[in-house]
Amino acid sequence: MFFRFLPQNTNFFELFEKQVNFAVDAADCFKEICSKGNIDDAALNKIAAIEHQGDDVAHTIIEQLNKTFITPFDREDIHRLAKELDDVIDMLNTIVSRLKIYKITGVNKHLVEFASVIRESVGAVACTIKYMRDKKHSKELSQACVEINRLENVGDAMRDKVLAELFEKEKDPIVVIKWKEIYQDSETVLDICEDVAHVVDSILVKQA
Repeated sequence: MFFRFLPQNTNFFELFEKQVNFAVDAADCFKEICSKGNIDDAALNKIAAIEHQGDDVAHTIIEQLNKTFITPFDREDIHRLAKELDDVIDMLNTIVSRLKIYKITGVNKHLVEFASVIRESVGAVACTIKYMRDKKHSKELSQACVEINRLENVGDAMRDKVLAELFEKEKDPIVVIKWKEIYQDSETVLDICEDVAHVVDSILVKQA
């Protein structure tokens, strides 16, 4: 959609696609960890490495932004989009780290479900970034944004349901505190994905 505005040496879309691919990798890793119910050092190191790679791309985007006179869309939107994509990866890494710190083992069906919805949402985010390049895909881009919003609503309902069950059935207050934080952080990932969709929607409106 915005290609006609790009100078030849600008590579922001390539950088965003690289960054969102790391978000997909992080979501895949998180889903695998939740499905296995066991966080060993290899799994911890894997998602930490993805997080570092995502950080590197985010830093590159900001560096390019500071050096580029003509940008494909508003500088504020470029900065915000890079930050939101980075936050997706950071939050997934944070959840895995807390599972390890809290010594939580075994497969939790609710967390597996969250991981599946998160993977769907991050996949839809990847579609929005891919489709931003060409106005021919405006319909697909819009559909992806709608799907991200739908999955965020699904996450809200899941969070409320699992917290209600947790408070009703779990008697150990420490366990309640641990899982409450993990469930809320999982839903926060979906909130951040929705924030990405909002940024993309804002860019579309400005460039219409």
